[in-house]
Amino acid sequence: MVLPLALCVGATVAVGTARAVGSRPGDPTSAMARAAHTLRTTIPDGSDDSDLRSLGRMIADAVVVGVGEATHGSSEFVTTKHRIFRHLVERKGFTTIAFEFQWSAGVRLDAWVRTGRGDLTTIMDEEFQNDDGLWNSTETADLFRWMRAWNADHDHPLRIVGDDLLYAGPLLFDAVTAYVGRHDPDLLPEIERLYEESRPTAGMNDTMNARRVMPLADRQRMRDDVGRVLHLLESRPPGPDRKEHALTVQHARAIAQNANLYAFDLVDDVPAAMRYRDEAMAANTMWWHRHTGERVFLSAHNTHVACESPVPECYPKVQGQFLREQLGHRYVAIGFIFGQGSFNATDPDDPAMVYRPVKLGPSAAGTSERTLARVSRRNFYLDTRTMAPVVRAWLEAVHPTRNIGASWPATEYEPTRIGPGYDILIHLHWVTATLMR
Repeated sequence: MVLPLALCVGATVAVGTARAVGSRPGDPTSAMARAAHTLRTTIPDGSDDSDLRSLGRMIADAVVVGVGEATHGSSEFVTTKHRIFRHLVERKGFTTIAFEFQWSAGVRLDAWVRTGRGDLTTIMDEEFQNDDGLWNSTETADLFRWMRAWNADHDHPLRIVGDDLLYAGPLLFDAVTAYVGRHDPDLLPEIERLYEESRPTAGMNDTMNARRVMPLADRQRMRDDVGRVLHLLESRPPGPDRKEHALTVQHARAIAQNANLYAFDLVDDVPAAMRYRDEAMAANTMWWHRHTGERVFLSAHNTHVACESPVPECYPKVQGQFLREQLGHRYVAIGFIFGQGSFNATDPDDPAMVYRPVKLGPSAAGTSERTLARVSRRNFYLDTRTMAPVVRAWLEAVHPTRNIGASWPATEYEPTRIGPGYDILIHLHWVTATLMR
């Protein structure tokens, strides 16, 4: 849940059913313990994924699986997602991972995992700046390298998609103008004129910072210009290569989405901007699924994958809600909760946005974390849809729950209903900060 506008190692243990720690008759933790499945490890070593078979059955025939994280900067959330993605690739036929970063970053990283073209370190350094800097970690790079190794040995490639809209890199503008130059050259001067003001001429960090302080009227003019390009491309016949045309239109749409986001009043109309952002992220994920027919593993913050927003005052409707409306139960949402540990974050008053580790102790009394910590001494997961009545009542109730974004200090707990938000819940007792590159 990166707030772009400055607002609003698990140990290896035996596989088995968890047992409640210090539970009492009538306490929901006893029933949760009987239904919980031990997560053997958070390390994606590929040696044994038998503890994830029940998770695969819970996912069933879902075509999009949203997997969250309670902080953006904790290693175990990244590595556990890596491990689950491997399992879904090998056992369930998933081929695409969609990330909460910009479409243009996804284009570059997708080319790298498919072909090895370019240098991974350079791509990550250039694409993961500003609010997206937390993705520039060793753990994320390890996932990309595993995907590249898989593709080197398999005919059906794994793919990467960026579904976010905080930035539109220059390669998108280049792709659109190159396509127009080949197929409709008389239109090219007009397209180049409309794109001139919005095309980045500096790096990602400088471009994003400059856009935020630009007068609203200028941002709205840029929105209108790039929106005109999108309309022109959508109105043109697709020609002999429909897939190339569709992808070019999607590149133009990503540029327009970025401009639309910054055309909101980012002081007085933040909730509307955030609603638009989540709706656009869902649209990008759905476009990929429908365009390719592939099953998608969606990696984002808990807030964005949830089927009910835990912070409606800032995020009135989130990506998971849009996906559930479109896919029904073929969209499955998985949330993470953790007991204590550390994460990387920036100080909201630091203009340089330097990420540093932050440590949190045990969760407070009355929180979701405190209750779940008593279910088992081991890390575990459970299906919130199939719980006993005493657990369902607890899951439907509002409890303070950690919901940490990219900056700290910030509000630690948000009033959250876990059951309506997530189909599956993963609890980790301890997390550590990611290794920033």
